[in-house]
Amino acid sequence: MQADTRKACTQRLNRIEGQVRGLAKMVEDDRYCIDIITQIAAVQAALRKVEEAVLRDHVAHCVEGAIASGDADEQRRKVAELIEVLGRASR
Repeated sequence: MQADTRKACTQRLNRIEGQVRGLAKMVEDDRYCIDIITQIAAVQAALRKVEEAVLRDHVAHCVEGAIASGDADEQRRKVAELIEVLGRASR
């Protein structure tokens, strides 16, 4: 992973960690269900942003590197990995 992507993802994940702690407190404090659900959706959206950034970095460097290498086996492996992870993400 590129340094700038790693830094941005780490910062986002630290914020998400705070959001999750806040969610736990909301549950402990017996807050209104809809407010909790709203915050869960916000955490999920934030996690999707991190996922997109990591995926973008992977394609830009790992997959692109495999293509540039000319190694057909490595290209197939990287494309298969990408298809698998995209399939899991859509579930």
